Amino acid sequence: MLLTVATLFFCSRVRSSKTFKPKKKIPEGNNQFNLMKHASVSLGSSNLRFAVRLPIGENINEWVAFNTVDFFNQITMLYGTVTEFCTEESCSIMSAGPKYEYHWADGLTVNKPIKCSAPKYIDYLMSWVQDQLDDDTLFPARIGDPFPKNFLSIVKTILKRLFRVYAHVYHTHFDSVVRLSEEAHINTSFKHFICFVQEFKLIDEIELAPLQDFIDKLAGYETKI
Repeated sequence: MLLTVATLFFCSRVRSSKTFKPKKKIPEGNNQFNLMKHASVSLGSSNLRFAVRLPIGENINEWVAFNTVDFFNQITMLYGTVTEFCTEESCSIMSAGPKYEYHWADGLTVNKPIKCSAPKYIDYLMSWVQDQLDDDTLFPARIGDPFPKNFLSIVKTILKRLFRVYAHVYHTHFDSVVRLSEEAHINTSFKHFICFVQEFKLIDEIELAPLQDFIDKLAGYETKI
């Protein structure tokens, strides 16, 4: 998605650490750049259900990879606007309302799920996602390089975990988002995210439960436009 003034504002508020380092820009001329141009044009329409569809003639893995990187960058910047409110003291548990609590495990350095604060969980999560995106064997940087056979399974795990950041922000920090006048940005980003994961069935419905009522309202709105 093309950088806007709002996006640059988000960047200026993001903590300067490995965790919150946006993915490098896509070089002009490769297929990912062409997909970026397509997404920029289609997202200008009012119907996000149309915008997320696989472009004619494109490879589904390329499209999913491009959008996964874009969502990571969006969520990184959006979370960056509330980091001053999301602290060890205020968010001692990574949760999405009173009914949903998340424990961290990555299957590599942390095998047994651990209970941790929201900022610590999100720090682990964003660092883990960044490592996935930077791994050329998972997300090929060159046109023609093969995607792994389990690529969509890898993406499902990434997107499932990124959804938890949205869920935490909506349940715990939305008042702060409103005070910052950023609710339109997070709502548009989340609607785009949900339309995409539903289009390609990338997150199981049970994982969406913390925000299901809101998602149902978004779906109803999309059918009217």
